[in-house]
Amino acid sequence: MHDAIVIGAGPAGSSTATALAQHGWSVAMVEKVVFPRRKVCGEFMSGTSLALLDRLGVGEIWRAEAGPEIRRVGFFSGDVSAQARMPTARTGPGRALGRDRLDYVLLQAAERAGVEILQPCKAVAIRRGDDLQFVTVEEGQQEKVLSAPVIIAAHGSWEPGKLPSQLARTSQPSDLFGFKAHFTGAALPPDLMPLLVFPGGYGGMVTADRGRVSISCCIRRDVLSGLRQRFGNTAAADAVWRHVVASCRGVGTVLAGAELDGPWLAAGPIHPGIRAGYDQGIFRVGNVAGESHPVIAEGISMALQSGWLLARELVASGKGHEGHDEAGHRYEREWRRQFSTRLRAAALIARIALGPGGAAAMRAVIKNFPAALTLGARLSGKIQPVPGF
Repeated sequence: MHDAIVIGAGPAGSSTATALAQHGWSVAMVEKVVFPRRKVCGEFMSGTSLALLDRLGVGEIWRAEAGPEIRRVGFFSGDVSAQARMPTARTGPGRALGRDRLDYVLLQAAERAGVEILQPCKAVAIRRGDDLQFVTVEEGQQEKVLSAPVIIAAHGSWEPGKLPSQLARTSQPSDLFGFKAHFTGAALPPDLMPLLVFPGGYGGMVTADRGRVSISCCIRRDVLSGLRQRFGNTAAADAVWRHVVASCRGVGTVLAGAELDGPWLAAGPIHPGIRAGYDQGIFRVGNVAGESHPVIAEGISMALQSGWLLARELVASGKGHEGHDEAGHRYEREWRRQFSTRLRAAALIARIALGPGGAAAMRAVIKNFPAALTLGARLSGKIQPVPGF
């Protein structure tokens, strides 16, 4: 038996597991995929989480390996290219580290803290008892059952399955799918992170580790379907890429002569919004607790910080099952206090960008008022301190 079982070993799961183990909890973490692995993600992390990385024991590695400090936020849409100052957190500027490296470093930190890692291993069922919960996991061809009073879902919002913490799937024309690729030899200024806005979608670019430029974007399901037909039923990633380059001159300029580093990745649909952080006796962290539109590049920071917020409340409530309902409600309140403003800002920006004429409207505003980029970055949480740091 463990004190807690964490399902998912991304930034949210690893931060929760490590923080609990550092306080003497017996923790098992279940992850279905072998690390390192690439993942659809913008890869930028705000400076607000630097002190938390130090607490988790990976700050030194992150500072040594992450890409250059991001001090300017930019905008590429149509023929418009603009830039403004990126607001800087008290703990320092943000930088980008590939998820193939970041997640592996966080996983190693959890293992050093004493977390039992089950990988590759998939959670397939959760059953609740009186004082314990039981998680059935598949490891190869074998099944076994783990038990703990605390179950923490950190499997993300894209994960299909039958766990009570996993989201129901629906299909709508407005669904957003994510795409991501790395390029080498790009001419993107190293301290610049531009927002990309194009018909039916939005995206971003940033220089990450080893000089790789990471480009990620979201596009509506119905727009993607139309693009694939227009380009002769080509692959989805190819259709998206041709659309982005044709719609954002700045992208074509900085990637002229660059080479694709590895294949394009795709995932989704994304599920922006705030959900229950504690439901049916299961705690949720990361995207499954609440997901921002990626337009504000705060996903990694929110994942790490949500794990810290939950661990803090669980440690305060103690290892037994008593007091967990109160801890869950405190965590939900703290989560909303920490993240609701940036989710609302992200939803507003995304609504404008995706709406009819939205790209043209944003071009007109930012061309004449570039400081709007700084204001948007500030509202998106780029300097929001983490409670307790």
